[in-house]
Amino acid sequence: MSRVATPVAGLLAVRATSYDEHVALVGALPDLTPAQLLAEVRDAGLTGRGGAAFPAARKHAAVAAGRAAVVVANGAEGEPASSKDLAVMTSAPHLVLDGLVLAARATGASTAYVYAPERVLETSIAPALRQRRAPLAITLVPSADTFVSGQETAVVAAVQGMRPLPMHVPPVYRRGVDGRPTLVQNVETLAHLALIARYGAGWFRSRGSHDDPGSRLLTISGAVRRPAVYEVDGGTTLGEAVSRAGGPVEHLQAVLVGGYHGGWVPWDADTIQLPLSRAALSPYDAAPGAGVLVALDSRHCGLAAAADIARYLGGQTAGQCGPCRNGLPTIADHLTDLAAGRNPAAALTEIERICGSVEGRGACHHPNGTIRMVRSAVRTFRAEVEHHLGVHCTATAHRVRLGR
Repeated sequence: MSRVATPVAGLLAVRATSYDEHVALVGALPDLTPAQLLAEVRDAGLTGRGGAAFPAARKHAAVAAGRAAVVVANGAEGEPASSKDLAVMTSAPHLVLDGLVLAARATGASTAYVYAPERVLETSIAPALRQRRAPLAITLVPSADTFVSGQETAVVAAVQGMRPLPMHVPPVYRRGVDGRPTLVQNVETLAHLALIARYGAGWFRSRGSHDDPGSRLLTISGAVRRPAVYEVDGGTTLGEAVSRAGGPVEHLQAVLVGGYHGGWVPWDADTIQLPLSRAALSPYDAAPGAGVLVALDSRHCGLAAAADIARYLGGQTAGQCGPCRNGLPTIADHLTDLAAGRNPAAALTEIERICGSVEGRGACHHPNGTIRMVRSAVRTFRAEVEHHLGVHCTATAHRVRLGR
């Protein structure tokens, strides 16, 4: 199978103002059969970049096993601290569309959607579509600006004209849009797919590590010198990632890894050597997730930062079950009390009690993700918890803006 002679350096190196420039830069899509394409994706070891890190080849194969499949490019990016999907959709929309076309080929789909914020559809995706002669019809669906709007069952609901809320349904790879097997794939994953198809699994594996091949996009923000989206190799350490963003502007106490459903990782001589992988981060109940790092400096109270996030997440529920509707706002209230020193001992007891009663009982993963962040904060900022139990906070500044 022929390959483009000079592969690009990565996703962020693909910038073109027209489809012709795009093809001149990365080459035309190769004429791979579905079996060849699935084999390349499997051998590359590509995993989903939307947060779950599920093997892309297995997901494609599961949808392909059904009939009359549907594919959806998911660029909703409801995570407030993330902007990597926005970056790839605005800088390389044709790469995302290439990936969508390939995903349709791999799964046998004849129906495709791009689900993303309306402004991105209007300014980037729609103009790119007008420059192409797409081999399948692609419908654009605006996403809601909510945290849960990118959850795959919420995506399926939105594509069908319903409110973008998580649903109790069979797995969408079996019954998704209009009851048809549906592939919901993050836009970064599709962009990687477009390059793997051109350059091969070996090219993808030439970066990264054996267990974490290829590259990934990271949104790095907070107390760093150059907050932005960066492309890093798999196996990159926490310290190396922060260095890519210019390093800390002040002494750091922790980094929120994986976004608002992620975990707080203390910043010390040991943790800066941790690879950004699920295995390495698991002792801190963290994972790369959708590629989000938020650095927190020592001037700010970690409990107050976590309380702000918990308050936001408590207001972003689908309102469909008690754990979300009642449990999360109550946890946020108690974490706020703990951060403010209002009866902190009772607040800590209630946080632990309600987290235990809510965990595993939600209609979707939103409660569990929120509890993960809260428990991580109480553990990572344990010294601060002890200070607050003594009605004293060591921080000199309480408010910190986390995310966009």
